[in-house]
Amino acid sequence: MIQTMLTFPAIDPEIFSVSLLGIELALRWYALAYIVGILIGWFIVVRAVSTPALWADNRPPLTREQVEDLVFWIILGIILGGRLGFVLFYQPGYFFSDPTRILQVWQGGMAFHGGFLGVVIAVTLFARRHKAPLLSVADLLAVATPMGILLGRLANFINAELWGRPTDAAWGVTFPTMCVNPATQGCPQEGAWFFTGFELPRHPSQLYEAGLEGLLLGAVLIWLVWRRDALHRPGLVTGVFFAGYGLARMFVELFRSADAQFVTPDNPLGHVISLGPLGLTMGQLLSLPMVVLGAGLIQFALRRAKSPG
Repeated sequence: MIQTMLTFPAIDPEIFSVSLLGIELALRWYALAYIVGILIGWFIVVRAVSTPALWADNRPPLTREQVEDLVFWIILGIILGGRLGFVLFYQPGYFFSDPTRILQVWQGGMAFHGGFLGVVIAVTLFARRHKAPLLSVADLLAVATPMGILLGRLANFINAELWGRPTDAAWGVTFPTMCVNPATQGCPQEGAWFFTGFELPRHPSQLYEAGLEGLLLGAVLIWLVWRRDALHRPGLVTGVFFAGYGLARMFVELFRSADAQFVTPDNPLGHVISLGPLGLTMGQLLSLPMVVLGAGLIQFALRRAKSPG
């Protein structure tokens, strides 16, 4: 029997709950990750716009007051885009058979690529409304985003969701199941973790993503901004973020468990595009345009003359 080096912490996904007027309100780790990630991102953006030397001609693209307004637009883009992206990219048949399920966000289901598109649209509208340079505003958000990704992937690990494929690696983790319905699942009590006895050690792919898409990518972007004057070339930081996230996600998809709705006996790896024995998962397919767009932005930014400042 394989001995795993990592033990699943079995932390309750629900931090606390309160009853208010007969309504049960709960704070979960995933929600907390969004909240703290947005606050950290806001702090990074404020620091950047408060440091004129980081910008060409010592002129940040936004004021601190505009940053506070931008946060609202971003939150709206994340929630609407993330939810609609999950509905359209992963389970359209399930949700369109009963559209009221789309509004049941407490049941889970958010897609990073959908949230990303939602933020792109929100930021574009915001920049046009405030007549701010779009690429420079995008650079601000790019350097602020990885910390939120890091926290979100850690929350995925705590929730025992989006785990990886079976592995015999020494760091494999045996993930439990959450008891939702004791009568049908044969588990002890609702809300408790339990093991069926058929679990296999799996790649903790959530931690792989936290390390690559969050910690490493975030460190690279902060270094570029605060040590290499990257904000003097509008679009460079955004391009590195797009390309870096896309490549990291495509790599980790090799270890993530396939999306169940795409798995068939003839397609056990859940490829949505098959090229003989190879193929692309939905996560890889959605990340590929990010890599192409990121590479294009990097080339565009580096070809332009470096702005003075």
